[in-house]
Amino acid sequence: MSPITDKVDKLFAEWDKPDSPGCSLAVIKDGNIIYKRSYGMADLERNIPLSPTSIFDIGSMGKQFTAMLIAILGRQGALTLDDSILKHIPEMPPYAQPITIRHLIHHTSGIRDYTTLMYLSGLRFENFYYEEEILDLICRQKSLDFTPGDEMLYSNTNYFLLGVIAKRVGRKSLPTLLQEHILDPLGMKATSFNDDTGRLIKNRAIGYSLRGDGYCNDMSFNGGFGDGVILTTVEDLFLWDQNFYQNRLGGGGNDLIQEILTPGALNNGERLNYAFGLWVDAHKGLHTIQHAGGWAGYRSDYIQFPEQKLSVICLANLSSITPWNLTVQVADIYLADWFKQGEQPTSKKAVEFIDLTPSQIESLIGLYYDQKHGDILKILVQAKKLVGKGFSLDFPLAATRPMQLLALDTPFEIELEFAEPQPENALTIIVKLGGGKPREFQKMASAPLNLAQWADYVGVYYSDELNAFQKILLDGEQLCFRRGYSPVEALQPVAKDFFQAGELHFQFERDQHNRICALRLSAGRVKTIRFNLSS
Repeated sequence: MSPITDKVDKLFAEWDKPDSPGCSLAVIKDGNIIYKRSYGMADLERNIPLSPTSIFDIGSMGKQFTAMLIAILGRQGALTLDDSILKHIPEMPPYAQPITIRHLIHHTSGIRDYTTLMYLSGLRFENFYYEEEILDLICRQKSLDFTPGDEMLYSNTNYFLLGVIAKRVGRKSLPTLLQEHILDPLGMKATSFNDDTGRLIKNRAIGYSLRGDGYCNDMSFNGGFGDGVILTTVEDLFLWDQNFYQNRLGGGGNDLIQEILTPGALNNGERLNYAFGLWVDAHKGLHTIQHAGGWAGYRSDYIQFPEQKLSVICLANLSSITPWNLTVQVADIYLADWFKQGEQPTSKKAVEFIDLTPSQIESLIGLYYDQKHGDILKILVQAKKLVGKGFSLDFPLAATRPMQLLALDTPFEIELEFAEPQPENALTIIVKLGGGKPREFQKMASAPLNLAQWADYVGVYYSDELNAFQKILLDGEQLCFRRGYSPVEALQPVAKDFFQAGELHFQFERDQHNRICALRLSAGRVKTIRFNLSS
């Protein structure tokens, strides 16, 4: 053991025991795995520990393999990135603006996320679904979240459709295409595309989630989709990592690597930081390429510092582990001496924080809504500290000025600047996410309602895009909703005709007689699906 590896092991100590799932780790430097170790158990029922040969489902981290396959097929002339998706999937709706393969690659298509659509439809993730069922759900969507190319919103549907296109133009199954074009040339013998969830897989780590004081099995029963069903090991991912430096795919040559590492751009020319299934970004001033994954009980992250020829891979079989936090901490340990030399500035400027008065804090707390994107941001006080809840994150907030807050301990930068309210307007926050376009969130007024008013919303609402119902009902004195046969969930009033349940936002519509006639439902990666009140 060395002082460096001792520091690394301490990061994983809470899982390094015989009664816990855990992680497999590989650290790569200058073309070699310089440290690999596993912490915790692969199978709690059979007392099998994790090892560097343990096989994990890497979830969305597998999108880079689908993207590479599309790039290779493009170089073979089977497709072009500017093909309309209707050329290859004619059953998709003909939206007002054409959607291209390039839009799918960079998540700029505006197509709604199918996993969110499944949730809103009441479809259970633990059931098995054929590709045709998911494609039918996608094809029923009459609207997009935005005009193709105008914005970027991560959507699993984009890579699901890329998988469909690859199969159709390659005239073979995705496992076969992946094997022929990527796995065999790189010698990734322990890696496979999981199109058969009943297949027996030696050395597979079982996926787990927390339940009460213990764990429960959390495995996926779906497979064969292009948005991420790769099974692999940290040792095999070393071979994938090395191909970025000396490409052996698609006939060889560095131009293929340059292509898949080139970020996309919006219609207005704004450059994104998402390339081909990879985030191209920076950490403390160092250039990085990275992608994380999470599905069922598995979590994963891969980060590469190409100039330093350092990479860190962390694969976990417990859904509460966040490998994307661990990989950068491991990288910081190995790059500590380099940082001390001061050869590069850090990406974040030194920030001085100030204390807010109780009245200043009171004026800021509340619930804010982004009407355009359907996102909600909560600002509240917990344990005497200002915190934010939004963008699927909980984060502490610190003030840099009386009307300016900065989120701490987040995977991307979040800045909040409060605009001085005009007499006729509510307080507004201008939010910048990861250096992207500023977004406007308006403070929502509270909406106290009595029991008689709750009854206005009760009914069954139907969406033909989802072929599903949302039931709004009273449970005692609580307004609730129910998706299909899912358990009843409570609705929290936010403003007049506006309710929230977690990341779900219910906005009810009224007709010319002031009667409720419909609701518009938003949920993260899906914006504004209309449900009409059934008569």
